[in-house]
Amino acid sequence: MRLIQTGQLHVTFPDGRAKTYGTQAEPAASVRVTEDAALRALCLNPELALGECYMNNTLQIAGDDIEGLLRVLLRNRRHDDLPIWARAYAALRYGAQSWLRRNTPGLARRNVAHHYDLSDELYRLFLDEDMQYSCAYFPDPAMSLDQAQVEKKAHIAAKLRIEPGMRVLDIGCGWGGMALTLARDYGAHVTGVTLSENQLATARRRAAEAGMSARTEFRLQDYRDLHESFDRVVSVGMLEHVGVAFFGDYFAQVANLLDRDGVALIHTIGSLAPPGAQAEWINKYIFPGGYIPTLSQLTPALERSGLWALDIEVLRLHYALTLRHWLTRFDANLDTVRQSYDERFIRMWRYYLVACYMTFEEDHQAVFQFQLGHRRDAAPLTRDYLYAGRSAGDFHEAAE
Repeated sequence: MRLIQTGQLHVTFPDGRAKTYGTQAEPAASVRVTEDAALRALCLNPELALGECYMNNTLQIAGDDIEGLLRVLLRNRRHDDLPIWARAYAALRYGAQSWLRRNTPGLARRNVAHHYDLSDELYRLFLDEDMQYSCAYFPDPAMSLDQAQVEKKAHIAAKLRIEPGMRVLDIGCGWGGMALTLARDYGAHVTGVTLSENQLATARRRAAEAGMSARTEFRLQDYRDLHESFDRVVSVGMLEHVGVAFFGDYFAQVANLLDRDGVALIHTIGSLAPPGAQAEWINKYIFPGGYIPTLSQLTPALERSGLWALDIEVLRLHYALTLRHWLTRFDANLDTVRQSYDERFIRMWRYYLVACYMTFEEDHQAVFQFQLGHRRDAAPLTRDYLYAGRSAGDFHEAAE
């Protein structure tokens, strides 16, 4: 079995020897491994060690071309070519992750704090003005990040079919951008729940500054502890933190919280590949307890909930475009980042952003939007209503 069958990888080893793998000119990457320990780690656990060695600068990439290296590796990662022991290890990892990394309420709160309780200042450096830390929606790939995030919120609001005065629950409300939009532009009364104390404080402050405190309520609360009824339920970028063992509980709770005539919209990163273990590096350094669900894992849980799948939309490459915008903004602000973080953190964050957009461009990752309801006629029979009438920008003009 050849290591590289598509493209070319040039490797310089710690003793100075160099070897080129593959014969095709593109894609291509060149790396230098500076320590024997790094070389051993890359051989024993390449997925974890690749990110760690890059963070530690014991894997040096020519031109700092993380994208080029990952493109070569992803195009050559064919699981059916792996030896039996490697496939068995992957299956064991999946089983262990599914049950050992159980996002109980206490553990879920600690996992959220690991990532989301970093300073707001860091996130402001690369997110849009509304601090939407999830996939944007690009009707035109050339549009700005800020406009694409406005379009995302408008697309979700259209699927929710919100009317003034409706009670809306936002599960995993982040810094409050979606809740504030639905309250300000659509006349809803929104309850947002989060496990991040930092995001909670920011959401409440933003609501007060926008004069929306009377129409929004933000709580530090696990969604499993809610016992109310809502006309609409929205959850953007939160299902990735639920974990395989709790998919059934998640959809059952959405069903319990949703009014009999209501509509829910669940927006999540998803995989179109068979179930497998979450990337070890991402779980260790970025999203502990996170798991990207597959359709085959979500549909049984959805079936058991009794909810109708009114619509399932797959957004392809929208997150890749979003992440590329985030990386461009992060790189443009490196001098500011260095005032608070060291070079190892910068390498970690850049690797995270590049690795994520590469999974959308080269792997089986996409974004799923599930529109759900108790009644089969809770939404129109076609998607025409999503694209007719006013654009997202018109709502802002009307609000002004």
